[in-house]
Amino acid sequence: MSSMKSAKTSKSRPAPQPIVSTGYWLLKSEPDVFSWEMLKEKGKAGEPWTGVRNYLARNNMKAMKVGDLGFFYHSNIGKEIVGIARIIALAHPDPEDETGTWECVDVAAFADMPKSVTLADVKANPALANMSLVTSMRLSVQPVTAEEWAEVCRMGGFDPKRAKR
Repeated sequence: MSSMKSAKTSKSRPAPQPIVSTGYWLLKSEPDVFSWEMLKEKGKAGEPWTGVRNYLARNNMKAMKVGDLGFFYHSNIGKEIVGIARIIALAHPDPEDETGTWECVDVAAFADMPKSVTLADVKANPALANMSLVTSMRLSVQPVTAEEWAEVCRMGGFDPKRAKR
């Protein structure tokens, strides 16, 4: 009888691909905790996007570049895109995290969305069926494709040419 353990057979997984900046993002915030109006009050100094405790959302922030733009989405209350924020500082340690595990970026208000775009509006638009807001609803920091960006801007009455990076 052999004392060798049988080798486990496992399917090899492809290595995870690094997240690449699309230049466009969606940032979720509960408006009763931190609203679009509160970010606008911070002015050009902006605010660190603290409190994110999901590895994929953190990695999305690590992929952001200064000048990238993000839809500001009110979650839980309203469930709507209400503004556009600009990334003003690269990922750095989250000052609210004592473990050193989590990072955040700094954001500033860039522009109001002329007409808010609700979650129901996004879900009803076939062109946005694959948007992370629809497919990964719980993720607090999400990438947005250039096509999704243009479509949501159109729906909200925002001219994307105003947002040259």
